[in-house]
Amino acid sequence: MTVLDARTATGTAPAASLTAGKLARWVPWTLLLVSLAIAYAIFGVASIGEGLQHFNAVGATIVGAVIYMVLITVISVIAESRRKAIDRLMTALVSSAFLLALLPLVSLLWTVVANGLERFDAEFFTWTMRNVVGEGGGIVHAIWGTVLITLTATIISVPIGLMTSIYLVEYGRGPVAKAITFFVDVMTGIPSIVAGLFIYSVFALIIRPGISMGFMGALALAVLMTPVVVRGSEELLRIVPNELREASYALGVPKWLTVLKVVLPTSIAGIMTSVMLSIARVIGETAPLLLTAGFTMSLNTNIFDGQMMTLPVFAYNQYMNQGTSPDSAIARAWAAALTLILIVMVLNLLARLIAKVFAPKTSGR
Repeated sequence: MTVLDARTATGTAPAASLTAGKLARWVPWTLLLVSLAIAYAIFGVASIGEGLQHFNAVGATIVGAVIYMVLITVISVIAESRRKAIDRLMTALVSSAFLLALLPLVSLLWTVVANGLERFDAEFFTWTMRNVVGEGGGIVHAIWGTVLITLTATIISVPIGLMTSIYLVEYGRGPVAKAITFFVDVMTGIPSIVAGLFIYSVFALIIRPGISMGFMGALALAVLMTPVVVRGSEELLRIVPNELREASYALGVPKWLTVLKVVLPTSIAGIMTSVMLSIARVIGETAPLLLTAGFTMSLNTNIFDGQMMTLPVFAYNQYMNQGTSPDSAIARAWAAALTLILIVMVLNLLARLIAKVFAPKTSGR
């Protein structure tokens, strides 16, 4: 009986099996576990004479992933089809690449947390390093310096970068816009030490050589932040649909108000992400701040007078000048690095909250 005859006899089309020639869901996971077990067994046998401390877990995981790719591809070709086998192989390659890229980040976070928790106490966040030469001391002066300098740099760079991107997208045409784009691209790749030298040279010529203060550090960071804000905001403003602009113009709304009320709210979430990327780009800079903001062991909250300590400079200084208690200095350096990571995390959460609050509301919400 043909398909047409079956359809005529029953009145409906025969149900096609969607699972025919397809591996069960548990098969890939089982193959992965078997592959890892084989790889770990091989590496375990190879390291018996050297001890467990010489066991190469990363190498065993990589070999296990290779074994899994071979097994899943061969079995999929036999049980499914060549096309499905290639799909499973590419899925395994992409997943492996993701995990491989994730390993350094996880290792970094684990190392910083494991070494930084030793000095995460009340004294560390309430004391400075004034008159401290051995154990004890804290980073309250470095936290204040990092927050004030980064905040000042953000206040300077974000309006400049955002207005530049608005000009390039909404108004800029011809050689002027091309020149701005070219110089922004050049500024994106300049080394951070060059920004510090530039700001230091300007202030040395205007005021006096050897001057250092927090505002100089903020300007150096602003030089590094501005091109990142420009490029990120420009791309986000360009993807705003032109239909939104045209609808606003059709209602008689002027262009500046369209940008303010339509374009910016539509892309505010992405712009906040761009701002956070620029902050993350500069908050850990050490070289330009050593030249411009200097370093001090006391608390200074006036960015226009005197040197200021920041967290990256504090960590660098503690590592390079360990004093009479090297272990205490190293512990303070790790704790400062962990504090810096936590500050970046808090800023990211704050940026997401701001983007959620100011994002345009849809009718479905």
